[in-house]
Amino acid sequence: MSVTRTGIIGLGAMGFQMARHMVNRGFAVTGYDVAPDAVARAADAGVKIAANAAEVGAHSEVVIVMVATDHQVGDVVLRSGLLDRLSPGAVICVSSSTSPETARELEKVCASRGIGSLDTPVVLGQEAADSGTLTVFCGGRPEALEKARPVLASFGANVMHVGASGMGQLTKTANNMLLWACMAANFEVLAMMKRMGADVPKLIAALQHSSGANWSLEKWGRSTGKWAEKDMDVALDLAQHAKVPLPLAALVDQLMKGINQETMKALLA
Repeated sequence: MSVTRTGIIGLGAMGFQMARHMVNRGFAVTGYDVAPDAVARAADAGVKIAANAAEVGAHSEVVIVMVATDHQVGDVVLRSGLLDRLSPGAVICVSSSTSPETARELEKVCASRGIGSLDTPVVLGQEAADSGTLTVFCGGRPEALEKARPVLASFGANVMHVGASGMGQLTKTANNMLLWACMAANFEVLAMMKRMGADVPKLIAALQHSSGANWSLEKWGRSTGKWAEKDMDVALDLAQHAKVPLPLAALVDQLMKGINQETMKALLA
């Protein structure tokens, strides 16, 4: 039987768009957020608003969790009563960025209750969320993904199974490490070229046809600049436990603390 009832917990900038796309694909969407403004906007887009996170489970076959931190994910999935309200066979998709260990622990608890659990972090940023063209990295059991795939496809142009539980988060970590290295390099190069009198927008356009082209450069100045330092902390913590040296990533971690949307746009002026 196909999924018709979905839920989403976390209706911020990304979560709202995911909810909107689910509504537009014909799902009956129930949502919850602690922020009144987010709730009002979602209601205007056709989302039925629940009184709490647990109530979302009572109306959903697949629940998307899009909150900020590992602790908030734990609050939503393990401590809100959500699992008590979900029917056996339901699937929870954690699209928040978490550690892979959090994803694995959630899967164990959910499985003991007959609930499927997937880690489904998304990439390509706000622009892709707005247009429904996110890439979704999925870790977990294939049968859980089979049920959740139509829901994830409502906001994801690419829904990719990358392995067992936790591998979705590991894949996003790999993506972030490469993305931020490119961003730091782009910032350094563009700052230098601007100081030397280059027309930076024209330079960026020219470089898109060169071997120096990269996704971050193509999107320069259009990013929200809201990347979480905790995501790089996850990468460095994983490396520490695996005893793998990451000198470049450690440097990028420090460089990224001075890069945001304002400093990126300043180079275009």
